[in-house]
Amino acid sequence: MRTKRLKLHYGWAVLIMGTVAIFGALGLARFGYSMVLPAMQADLGMDNGEAGLLASIGLAGYLALAIVGGAWASRYGGRRVAAIGLIFAGAGMLFTGLSDDYFYIAIFGVITGVGSGAVNIAVMGLWPAWFSAKRRGMAAGIAVSGSSFGLIVTGFIVPRIMTAFGEKAWQICWIIFGSITLVLAVGSYIFLRDKPAEIGLEPIGQSNGTITASGMVSTNWKQVYFSAPVWFLGMVYTAFGFSYIIFMTFFVKYLVSNAGFTALAAGRLFMVMGGFSVLSGLIWGTISDSFGRPKTLMILYLIHSLAFSMFAVGTTSPYFVISAVLYGITAWSIPAIMSAACGDLLGPQLAPASLGFITLFFGIGQVLGPVAAGAMADVTGSFSQVFLLASTVSLVGAVGSAMLMKITAYQPKQPQNSPLNGG
Repeated sequence: MRTKRLKLHYGWAVLIMGTVAIFGALGLARFGYSMVLPAMQADLGMDNGEAGLLASIGLAGYLALAIVGGAWASRYGGRRVAAIGLIFAGAGMLFTGLSDDYFYIAIFGVITGVGSGAVNIAVMGLWPAWFSAKRRGMAAGIAVSGSSFGLIVTGFIVPRIMTAFGEKAWQICWIIFGSITLVLAVGSYIFLRDKPAEIGLEPIGQSNGTITASGMVSTNWKQVYFSAPVWFLGMVYTAFGFSYIIFMTFFVKYLVSNAGFTALAAGRLFMVMGGFSVLSGLIWGTISDSFGRPKTLMILYLIHSLAFSMFAVGTTSPYFVISAVLYGITAWSIPAIMSAACGDLLGPQLAPASLGFITLFFGIGQVLGPVAAGAMADVTGSFSQVFLLASTVSLVGAVGSAMLMKITAYQPKQPQNSPLNGG
């Protein structure tokens, strides 16, 4: 008697590789900067404003890919765009490690940012094709955990490299980060696929012979760039870009310079936050699949506001630990939900393009955040007011999410059971 073997859907392999790609593009490229910043700042003689500007320059590269990266992924496929993006991100980090001049580091930061933006948009745009409407929030939530592993890895290895190699250790860190990311570029090209139909499969969670893509299925670009719900979704996303990047960029710097933490202790708390964030996207993305995207977004923004305010007013370790845990359990949930919402609104074909478009708004917030924070910190002599600003902007995001419920609830082309409406 022959037993039927259970065959694992290839979509899970795509999801794993996509998560690892996010680890390289964001976990190392973006959040590695937070851990390396104090040593870079000391060695290069940067003030807070220059450090913030350097972060914003890199994020400007990310912003540059926001619109075109999504459109390219929709037209040429996320697999190619992600692999090329990882090459750019890896090369940018590698050459940053080989430089010791602010000007050249800024140039390589732009290259890293361009690559990171291409990877994130291309990878996160894959899930509406590979997963049904009731599973894509979960899938996006798993993928964003790549950033969490970046926090854990950098929080563990950077302080040890600093101890072993001294003032130039920050360059070794960037060389290691870049080399890892270049290897991931090869893996992404080998294992990623754009659509399940390419290998004779249906999306995960889709019943045979059914169509689960919600929203509009079309190649009409007007549905991306002239859609009121997409525009409003982007404006809500701006609040996350502005607030979270302030918190993440200056997290370690504030603990070491203002809160009396050693670099090793700050790295441990960075790791703790990363550990709690591993399941954040999965948990909240799954919740949004049934509870609704706007309602879930509102809750998340409120938690972020509380976390940032506690970090700002904290005077003892418990404040900073609670703040890190609060942020950790919600950290990457907002990008995951935004990715799923794009699929809800426009379907799998245009999901990468719409995600790229709303990432433009997110990117504007990211670019402005570090510059404003660094300048404010230089003027006030502390980052407390900076983190309070991030908290206030998160409250604005919560209000916008509440308004999003009203705007999306009456879209005539939106299916009744869409997670965007909480159905």
